Amino acid sequence: MEEKTVFTVSSNPLIRAKRDTTSIMLDVIIALIPALAVAVWQFGFNVLMLLCVSVASCVFFEWGYRKMMKKHASVGDLSAVVTGVLLTCVLPPSAPLWIPVIGSFFAIVVVKQLYGGIGMNFLNPALAGRAFLFSYSAIMTAWAVPAALKGVVDATTMATPLSYLYAGAPLPSYFNYQTLFLGTIPGSIGEVSVIALLIGAAYLLIRGVITWRIPTSFLGTVAVLCLLFGYEGYGNVEWMLYNLMTGGLIIGAFFMATDYSTSPVTLRGQIVFGIGCGALTVLIRYFGSYAEGVSYAILIMNICAWFIDKLTRPRRFGETAEDAKAKKAAAKAEKKKAKEAAAL
Repeated sequence: MEEKTVFTVSSNPLIRAKRDTTSIMLDVIIALIPALAVAVWQFGFNVLMLLCVSVASCVFFEWGYRKMMKKHASVGDLSAVVTGVLLTCVLPPSAPLWIPVIGSFFAIVVVKQLYGGIGMNFLNPALAGRAFLFSYSAIMTAWAVPAALKGVVDATTMATPLSYLYAGAPLPSYFNYQTLFLGTIPGSIGEVSVIALLIGAAYLLIRGVITWRIPTSFLGTVAVLCLLFGYEGYGNVEWMLYNLMTGGLIIGAFFMATDYSTSPVTLRGQIVFGIGCGALTVLIRYFGSYAEGVSYAILIMNICAWFIDKLTRPRRFGETAEDAKAKKAAAKAEKKKAKEAAAL
């Protein structure tokens, strides 16, 4: 008898390598360790508590939902752990411990599992969880004073550099390129240190977990638009650098927008996706009531990912432009014929 070849068909992420989802997710977790370490250094023990509660909640809700629906267990692929870590990264360091529980439920059950689990969701779960948590706006916009500024700032909470920039207020002297680069500033847990995030991003690029297309087009679009339009009271180059180094731009470009399930698969589509994220980020920052636009820009582009893939889908090998045109005309004629038949 002829030997049969058995193929394993599964949902995305799909990669042409001897790797599985678990190893990819483990790389993402490793890449986020530097940013989390800086957050613990600057904001203290509560960061670790939020991380533990967030990860445990995500794992529990994924296990519980799939158990209840009699589906195979999926917590072993570490995707729920990654969602928990990323959700922690976009929370304020002073958030109460019940906040990540609510965010985890929305991210895992509503955004991910109700659509079929990993690879089926069309929104980034962690960012969707964060957007949902803005129902508690007072908690989600209370930024703890980092350890490096205690004694310099006589308060328990303070505004982020991005808030100063878009409020038209002069940036205090303790916010400079060095503090932004090292992460001695207020902000969400995983977004404060540019150097820590770039170390993690370099790790993901070297390991081949992400490619340059989305992050480069995302950051490049923000840089070009800020350089062109500037802002009153700041030099254009200065304004561009501040926008690149503040808010959730770095973590969004490298860790959120590159999510396999919610970004385009075509190479041209990834560049279009990144440009769209960058343009929307600048638009929201300039004209929105909330200075941080990265999360919402990525979520909006997540919804458009399927359409971008459709527009940038390459032709089949050997198909000419004339073939594609003829195929399109034939499909249009067939549709017209079906409509006329239905009218009769």
